[in-house]
Amino acid sequence: MAYFLSCYDMKTQNYSNHKRYYAPHHFIFLPLMGILIGVGIWKAFADPIHCLEWTLFSILSFCMLYLAIMLRQHYALGNQNRIVRLEFRLRYFELFGKACDAAEAQLSFGQIAALRFTPDDEFKILLDRTLKENLSGDEIKRSIKNWKADRMRL
Repeated sequence: MAYFLSCYDMKTQNYSNHKRYYAPHHFIFLPLMGILIGVGIWKAFADPIHCLEWTLFSILSFCMLYLAIMLRQHYALGNQNRIVRLEFRLRYFELFGKACDAAEAQLSFGQIAALRFTPDDEFKILLDRTLKENLSGDEIKRSIKNWKADRMRL
């Protein structure tokens, strides 16, 4: 149920409810495309006279689904990754008063993204632990005691 709530309805954000879904895409478009592909495949086997047409319909439906997912992901994730890195650099500078080049070079994007959810007092501790122990993004998220909600992400 938490997945359907908007970010403004969530009282507390934590590991179990931090994922976001875009209802028109995840719950309408994707299932509809899956149904169209399934119907096309079923009709291709059930109707031997129009097998070629239904096969082409299924292939076309699959291509539309694939393109929609890949284009959406490519542009959105590329932009999001740039913003997340910029947020990390700004936050590091605000907390430490210096550029983060050395630390950023040692971190993967997944680690940087996970550190976004840490409050300032935990950020320093988890950053040090991550640099020393090479914690994964998931390990970082699981180590957060007071989750810092990200209420502005899309």
